[in-house]
Amino acid sequence: MRGGGGGGGRCTIGHVAHGKSTVVKAISGVQTVRFKNELERNITIKLGYANAKIYKCEDDRCPRPMCYKAYGSGKEDTPACDVPGFENTRMKLLRHVSFVDCPGHDILMATMLNGAAIMDGALLLIAANESCPQPQTSEHLAAVEIMRLQHLIILQNKIDLIQESAAMNQHEAIQKFIQGTIAEGAPVVPISAQLKYNIDVICEYIIKKIPIPERNFTSPPNMIVIRSFDVNKPGSEVDEIRGGVAGGSILRGVLRVNQNIEVRPGIVMKDESGNIKCTPIYSRIVSLYAEQNELQFAVPGGLIGVGTTMDPTLTRADRLVGQVLGEIGSLPDVFVELEINFFLLRRLLGVRTKGTEKAGKVSKLTKGEILMLNIGSMSTGARVVAVKNDLAKLQLTAPVCTSKGEKVALSRRVEKHWRLIGWGQIQAGFVILAVLSWPWLVGEQPTTLVQGLHTRAGNVDYPGGIPVTTFPCPSPSLYLSAGIKIFPYPSCQVRAFLVLFGQWGGMGENLGG
Repeated sequence: MRGGGGGGGRCTIGHVAHGKSTVVKAISGVQTVRFKNELERNITIKLGYANAKIYKCEDDRCPRPMCYKAYGSGKEDTPACDVPGFENTRMKLLRHVSFVDCPGHDILMATMLNGAAIMDGALLLIAANESCPQPQTSEHLAAVEIMRLQHLIILQNKIDLIQESAAMNQHEAIQKFIQGTIAEGAPVVPISAQLKYNIDVICEYIIKKIPIPERNFTSPPNMIVIRSFDVNKPGSEVDEIRGGVAGGSILRGVLRVNQNIEVRPGIVMKDESGNIKCTPIYSRIVSLYAEQNELQFAVPGGLIGVGTTMDPTLTRADRLVGQVLGEIGSLPDVFVELEINFFLLRRLLGVRTKGTEKAGKVSKLTKGEILMLNIGSMSTGARVVAVKNDLAKLQLTAPVCTSKGEKVALSRRVEKHWRLIGWGQIQAGFVILAVLSWPWLVGEQPTTLVQGLHTRAGNVDYPGGIPVTTFPCPSPSLYLSAGIKIFPYPSCQVRAFLVLFGQWGGMGENLGG
């Protein structure tokens, strides 16, 4: 298969044990619950993922919704229709879709938000044999609004376990629940994922109700990492060891095999002063996969596995989750502090309050309190440094690669669980100037002037640029970001640069004009 992606992503969300993983399996044939502790407890803990193809019979006389059919991503593009009387008709491939199966348990809310960050639409699962709404149903619906998922389909699952009158009563409760929310007007489809009843209706609604968004194929590629793996088995021979694998969804641009890539923030550590510093990871793409299908290039939309030359210890056990992968020099800045414009929910969602109504209200942010932030697929702690009206300054426990204008979800620790309390939009932040390696400087002795640092360095202002003198450095490195230019400068020679926190320095030596 030459190319992959381009269809669109859907996430399955809803309360724990409402049947999200079963629905994904019914549509795609893929069992997303893969880990031993997940199988034992029958709940999703890590993000599950699956790709599927949706087809429609080419004969217009084939009755709907039976004319729609979903198969796994390995299925041929023109299979035969299986509706009685139309067996000799071929089916037409309408859509490639990817599913992220999000956990429904309240303690895994951050994982759910990370999954929803890369999706174009959502299937909201509500179990027909329980009252509506359940705690995480309302919390997930609020998260969908925060993540700007415009397209929803509500699935009333386990319809086989109740009588028709109970199903109709719950349908009314669902309509009342979604009134005034982003889900108002969304179709409500009664299904049984276990019996595969009305799965064809889901396929039809995905085609008709969730459009493929316009994709940007021309910008430098940018991919959010939601899973990462070490695919090597213990005891592998040295020459058989394969590089790390990152899984996620491409937001824009095209990734190709043999392309050089950068991962930000990369390797994060603290220096002797306790300041966070990070070194982006440089690598090369050696393979691209959509499940078992090998690709030569991958475009936005859908879930892609990227095989790299990275040390597999860097990708083991989801260590790269929350990072951003893309073309060298094109990724957003890395922040350690953020200033956000925030909005708080009026009441805590997913919390059954006893006694007074006041207990369920969301209190104001206070200086010094610790929050959890979800930015893209990154979850990080944040301390409130300052707050005024609807503006807050947050100090992050881990650096994050993001852009101004991005939305963030805010959660607070309530009764030992992280609860969604609101959202915000990034207005500004403190950029940590990471150390980047630039291969074309290796072995050269250029005479160089760096111009533009004054746009990034806070108090440091060198409008004409900073001439840099020679100093010893084991590996030539240079931080380069938007607005910083390099060109020959006759009065100095340099083999390497090191820029950190807007200050010049290297091997304990301060540098400058």
